Amino acid sequence: MEIIVAENCGPCYGVKRALKIAKETRRQRKGNVFTLGDLIHNPQVVTELKNQGIEPVENLKDIKEGTIIIRSHGVSPETYQSLVQKKMEIVDATCPIVKKIQKLVGRLAKEKAEIILVGNRKHPEIKGLIGYSQKKGIIVENETQAKDLPYKKKRVVLAQSTQDLHLFKKIVAALIEKTKELKVYNTICLSTQTRQRSTSKLASQVDILFIVGGKNSSNTNKLYHISKRILSNTYFVEEADEIMPIMLKGAKKVGISGGASTPPEAIKEVVLKIKNIFKHQHPRENVVQCPS
Repeated sequence: MEIIVAENCGPCYGVKRALKIAKETRRQRKGNVFTLGDLIHNPQVVTELKNQGIEPVENLKDIKEGTIIIRSHGVSPETYQSLVQKKMEIVDATCPIVKKIQKLVGRLAKEKAEIILVGNRKHPEIKGLIGYSQKKGIIVENETQAKDLPYKKKRVVLAQSTQDLHLFKKIVAALIEKTKELKVYNTICLSTQTRQRSTSKLASQVDILFIVGGKNSSNTNKLYHISKRILSNTYFVEEADEIMPIMLKGAKKVGISGGASTPPEAIKEVVLKIKNIFKHQHPRENVVQCPS
């Protein structure tokens, strides 16, 4: 049996940066430290942060004082102003790539063209971008929604930074049929695109592929659906304990990939679990480790 870990997987720059900022903030502050929502979409990491005294809160009414960390997904201008009004100390851990998209949407909001945002309407990044669009943006989640839009003279289209590139292209193609003048901004981050290509390549080379990461992670979900299109034997797991021997039945090559919010330790635990399941039947595994 051969275990192959995707060449590009695990934490991206934005996630590493947010975690570093959060931990440094905790060390430097004596009072309460909060994150507005989960800092990143991985339950194990969020639990670890809680144990270190960094608590996620969903409602600003639940806190009165302390330091609030803006998570990697960013917030809307309205939410930022609410934090300012509460006179809390604000630490901004928004991913720099998301910041660039926010500024772009803010600039485009001053123009007359309709703004299309391709992404998940429930995702915090998209909620923030809607705020920067001065609530003029229209969220499109799939190709069908794009086809149902009325004809417009001018449109601009952007993507959530963790969007599926394949889906984004299909939506753009649908919008071309519905728009006289369409400007396309591919705002999917390079790290996301690299992970998607790496996972696609691996899915075509193995018998089974495990996508490791938080079920609430947008980019990890995208990796799962990308792999599933290529390889039906694709499984989405948050932890190694979810892997059962029956999943590996008949497999000679097993692939592993993880989202941008998946810690390296989670990947290593999955490798160990697979090795333990096969240690009697397959004593000579060849494991390609995920680069740090």
